[in-house]
Amino acid sequence: MEFFIEPIPVWAMCYLINGDSTGLTDEDKAIADKWWSDNKVQTVSPVSEDSGETSPYFSHFPAFGLASEVTDCHVMTL
Repeated sequence: MEFFIEPIPVWAMCYLINGDSTGLTDEDKAIADKWWSDNKVQTVSPVSEDSGETSPYFSHFPAFGLASEVTDCHVMTL
């Protein structure tokens, strides 16, 4: 197993962490699913600060998809 910190788009967080696709289009789910399978991802969890909060920021180069607001996440892959 390998562990990385990746900038995950905020719009995909509920889907990747909880499996909740509410508000996502089929295209959004396909983009996230492709990234998940191509990288053999096992888990995604947000990197939190000492207070337990995350700090979203804008990135031109998220882990997948177009430039968007992202949150750094721990990603475990096989």
